[in-house]
Amino acid sequence: MNIHIQGGQLIDASQGIDKTCDLYVADGKVVAIGDQPEGFKADQVIDATGKVVCPGLVDMQAHLREPGNSHKGTIASESAAAVAGGITSLCCPPDTKPVTDTTAIVELIRLKAEKAAKANVYVMGALTKGLNGEEISAMQSLKEVGCVGLSNAHHPIKNTQVLRRAMEYAKTMEITLFLHAEDPWLSDGGCAHEGVMSTRMGLTGIPSCAEEAEVAKLLQLVEMTGARVHFCQLSTAKAVRMISRAQFDGLPVSADVAAHQLQLSHIDIAEFNSLCHVQPPLRSERDRDGLRDGIMQGVIGVICSDHQPHDKDAKLAPFAETEPGISALESLLPLALRMADLEMSLIDIIASLTITPAKILGIPAGSLEIGCTADICIFDPEEYWMLSEQSMLSSGKNNPFIGRELKGRVHYTLLAGTVTYQLSD
Repeated sequence: MNIHIQGGQLIDASQGIDKTCDLYVADGKVVAIGDQPEGFKADQVIDATGKVVCPGLVDMQAHLREPGNSHKGTIASESAAAVAGGITSLCCPPDTKPVTDTTAIVELIRLKAEKAAKANVYVMGALTKGLNGEEISAMQSLKEVGCVGLSNAHHPIKNTQVLRRAMEYAKTMEITLFLHAEDPWLSDGGCAHEGVMSTRMGLTGIPSCAEEAEVAKLLQLVEMTGARVHFCQLSTAKAVRMISRAQFDGLPVSADVAAHQLQLSHIDIAEFNSLCHVQPPLRSERDRDGLRDGIMQGVIGVICSDHQPHDKDAKLAPFAETEPGISALESLLPLALRMADLEMSLIDIIASLTITPAKILGIPAGSLEIGCTADICIFDPEEYWMLSEQSMLSSGKNNPFIGRELKGRVHYTLLAGTVTYQLSD
């Protein structure tokens, strides 16, 4: 279809565009910005007056639960939730069942995503076989079949020599490693930030140094091997400072943060609220402020959802026995937009959700340059709405912001020029 998106505030960080103008789409591509191209006849006109038109969001960390945990969610259900949140490109980690350490599993995920036809789904391959941290996976085969990076998810690689060899191998193949920085010995058995709240509640804590010690080790290995490393879901202010220094020194490192870490703190686990049980845990207010500063300064380049849908039973046990994670696709954009309250510009917020993650993943997304695929999000940045279980399209309803008023609502999502989501009246 030929689509004319009319009167919206076009924000595209990849081109430095922030202005009110029209956008024209034909054959799934962006064909013009501003003036209508000669001979263009619209099959559909979308009135975007008062709304922001930007590239479809790119989420670097979304557990889609399939294969292996379809009772928590499926690629079809979570892709539908993604486009409701304006997300057109998702990257799923390798901790599926079976683990994404073979080309067959990568192909299975791709086929299911194509069948769902809602969002682009990219696959992160396993860094070690079975995520056991003992034997390096078939990295070359995983790269050739289309994996955008390699990760061991939250499974630790306790043998530092294995990690070193994996990084050396990844360097030769020019593939990025996506690593979660958490020392398994310091965090073992913990479920909350080690501090006043965990002590008061009698919960086993995870100290901040569990992240910081691992970041220090990984940075030393990056300096030694030259491997490109992306730090996933940082949670402490000191870790941000360490990565800032590494970037200043020229090391090839980048980082992201989950949107909920920018808004919540360990205070929110009061009354044993299992919806706030996440990994890494919600840290202190000082850490939260450090993460915000990291985004503002560009040390942390990406805001992600860290989407982890769960069935109801997973959150009904005593806090320490519940499964960590938030069903976060549909709240990613409004939570990220709260950074505007700290005077972060809208174009920089959009950059952290679009072109920056796309560049780190090396995927063709995050831009509305003429000739690019028309993956588009249209949202009202001033609209208030209530997140509810009934409104959520994700199979998981485990979100601590349910019942809270959010600001910024998606009205349309287009994937390759096709409307895959439209807000109903």
